[in-house]
Amino acid sequence: MPTVIVSLARQPGVQMELHYSNVAVIGRGSFGVVHLATLTNSGEAVAIKKVLQDGRFKHRELQIMRVLDHKNVVQLKSFFYSHGANDAEVYLNLILEYIPETVDHVERHYSRLRQPIPLIYVKLYSFQLFRALAYIHNIGVCHRDIKPQNLLIDPITSVLKLCDFGSAKYLVEGESNLSYICSRYYRAPELMFGATNYKHSIDVWSAGTVLAELLLGQPIFFGTCCLDQLVEIVKVLGTPTMDQIMEMNPNYVQLQLPFVEAVSWSRVFRPGTCAEAIELISVLLVYSPERRLKPLAACAHPFFDELRKPNRELPNGHPIPTCVDFTVDELGAEASLMSVLRPQSIELCTSSKLVPHSALETSLSAVEEEKKDIGAAGDSSDAHKIA
Repeated sequence: MPTVIVSLARQPGVQMELHYSNVAVIGRGSFGVVHLATLTNSGEAVAIKKVLQDGRFKHRELQIMRVLDHKNVVQLKSFFYSHGANDAEVYLNLILEYIPETVDHVERHYSRLRQPIPLIYVKLYSFQLFRALAYIHNIGVCHRDIKPQNLLIDPITSVLKLCDFGSAKYLVEGESNLSYICSRYYRAPELMFGATNYKHSIDVWSAGTVLAELLLGQPIFFGTCCLDQLVEIVKVLGTPTMDQIMEMNPNYVQLQLPFVEAVSWSRVFRPGTCAEAIELISVLLVYSPERRLKPLAACAHPFFDELRKPNRELPNGHPIPTCVDFTVDELGAEASLMSVLRPQSIELCTSSKLVPHSALETSLSAVEEEKKDIGAAGDSSDAHKIA
């Protein structure tokens, strides 16, 4: 039965002894390994994400996750550092709430049945994704790897939680960013044009491709490589104009694209596909980053009106998760959307969960102190700077 000293995610400087058991690997990736474990005292199942702290790379996940607090974002409970085969190998272990399914699992399930995903689930999953994006974008965080595998789903309640902030970054105006980011099928076109000063709208593009995939049962842009991915996008959206290319990356001058005419969105989807869903996708998947619908405006789209009706049930008989409990901070300055996102019969929640960038810096300082306290090697400290 492993016993570790963990630092609490929400209480900087506070540590406690934690016992866990029944450890099993449930996921692997380039980031590291995810284990399922049981907390001995409470019996609660948790996910433990173990990530090597390689000094060659920046590791922002812990600092960002410590300030995230939203119903549609996976919760970080605590964390600890451990060593590998030698003291030079330092691992960060994130103890997260455990959610057993993903949108990817749901897609595969219905694919095996040769059935489309019920529209109510398409609405519910995509709405919660846009709500999560509205929240993290409001505090300046860009996820940079939106895809079905990173959207956790409670199979009973259908509550969605955005996870895996390993690629996330607090975007700063004028600061250069990595362009080779995000999984290929969900990568925004400006990234393929080499943009390094992109905005949070790359997440909106990714979310639009996820919505399209939920309707189609497969990725809407199925490229075999980076260049082919761009070709697949052009086949649908047509060749971008020079103005659109400049909006995506004003420094791009390398590629001359042949003219391809855009196709009607209705031809991309099956006959009978919800017209409101197609209309929403048409304002998400556009070349010009600034013209993509903002996440909060997407939540207010008529496609999601069914979710705002009272006493609605899922196919399994459980009530639809509440979709109208937006807080003051979530709504922000978007007063024009309030009447849609929060019906008058719902009392407005005033609890504030938005955290400014200064809190990220405070979190960073606290983490560095805790690393010193528990004896983690200081060689990897540079990897934790918010860039």
